[in-house]
Amino acid sequence: MTLEHDGVRLVCRDSGGPGPAVLLLHGLAGQSREWEPLGERLGGRYRLLALDQRGHGDSEPRPGDTSRAAFVADAVEAIRALDVAPVILAGQSLGGVTAIQTAAAHPDLVAALLLVEAGAAPGETGLPGQIDGWLGSWPVPFATRGDAAGFFGGGPVGEGWAAGLVSTPDGLRPPFDPEVIVNVVADHVHRSNWEAWARITCPATVVLGEQGILPAGEVAEMRRLRPDARFVTVPQAGHDLHLDHPAAVAGELDELARRLLVTRCSATGRRG
Repeated sequence: MTLEHDGVRLVCRDSGGPGPAVLLLHGLAGQSREWEPLGERLGGRYRLLALDQRGHGDSEPRPGDTSRAAFVADAVEAIRALDVAPVILAGQSLGGVTAIQTAAAHPDLVAALLLVEAGAAPGETGLPGQIDGWLGSWPVPFATRGDAAGFFGGGPVGEGWAAGLVSTPDGLRPPFDPEVIVNVVADHVHRSNWEAWARITCPATVVLGEQGILPAGEVAEMRRLRPDARFVTVPQAGHDLHLDHPAAVAGELDELARRLLVTRCSATGRRG
């Protein structure tokens, strides 16, 4: 379905179903379809709402505002427009940063938080240049999705990245403007999320890859600020563990939903 917020077109994929609503936020240069492996493992137990965030996927490719505040406002608009509050809010990588800020600023809209390889520290100052160089290294256009999957490392991760490419007359190209992606990262570099993470009170789970990118010190500080949060490390998993280990993420979503139910029952004095 298509939403519009502040003149920006947003596309959201809705799995339907009677289960708890989960809003899924992909990471930098990602797109909503990368959550499909997770959806297959969940078997219709949830109403999955996968948002193509501004500048990504099928949403507005060149938005004027690429600040983190704009991404948060888009998530809030999706929750309200679809009338699904409070949701379980899940985000991978930079989508997880948006999830942290959304949960902190709008606690009435978020029932629980699932972070996948996402932390609270700001990006390093050299990150925009690194991302610019990485995107510039893509040998676009790709002739086939197989070629693209191989470039992105093969396996489920490579296939997931290749699936997000769009067909053009001369081959497969990314569904985004590289300059926009670099601008998104540039804003992230200047914004810390420690205060927001400490302020969140809803049940929270942080799923990390054993071979992921979050520094041990950052994870330790997140644990210190939120000792009640659940931290899980998936063996042999990397940064895109929602692609190569979707069953593990599905299991943690189920566990988070169970904890949320227990919390609600405790609050109302009921057993369940």
